Amino acid sequence: MNPQAPVYVRAEDDAWLTVVYYYVHAWTGRRPFWAGLFTLVSGFPIAYFPYADLRLGNITLAMATTGGAGALIIGVLLITLGLALWFQQAIRVFAGVASILLALVSIPVSNLGGFGLGFIPAMIGGALALSWAPGQPADEEPADQLPAAGIDMAKAEQVADPQGVPAPRGAETAYASETTAHADGGRNSAG
Repeated sequence: MNPQAPVYVRAEDDAWLTVVYYYVHAWTGRRPFWAGLFTLVSGFPIAYFPYADLRLGNITLAMATTGGAGALIIGVLLITLGLALWFQQAIRVFAGVASILLALVSIPVSNLGGFGLGFIPAMIGGALALSWAPGQPADEEPADQLPAAGIDMAKAEQVADPQGVPAPRGAETAYASETTAHADGGRNSAG
């Protein structure tokens, strides 16, 4: 979801098609829509081609293979993962990894992954599912910019050196050149 996108407020004179467009746009923006679509679409050719037969006049070319049941299972699982990406965004990492693995397994099982028509969209859908992250609304600050609990900002400013870079606590020495490397004859010893 684009956090800077304006929120649609329906006006009285909006056409029903405009309202539907904005609702669909908002629905697709809150979920890995394209990852789910690619994964969903990839399941159909993988499941279809082992059972397809092509008729050329009086000649019938049957594509029946021994991996027909495996191809059907892979296709149904990819369709299910595509729908799950739309309605259960929390499983996007699992669904992405699973769709990539199923696409790779479909190469030997299902006629080269549905002749590439199922393999390539499944790989793209899995990659999109792994890379998708939910958007943050624009009015919220990210957690890394908020001050950490328990740190007194005035005390942290006192510890800072003249350039404004904070120094570690308890490391203030009387002389700038005095460090632990100078202790005990100039070297640290491990034993």
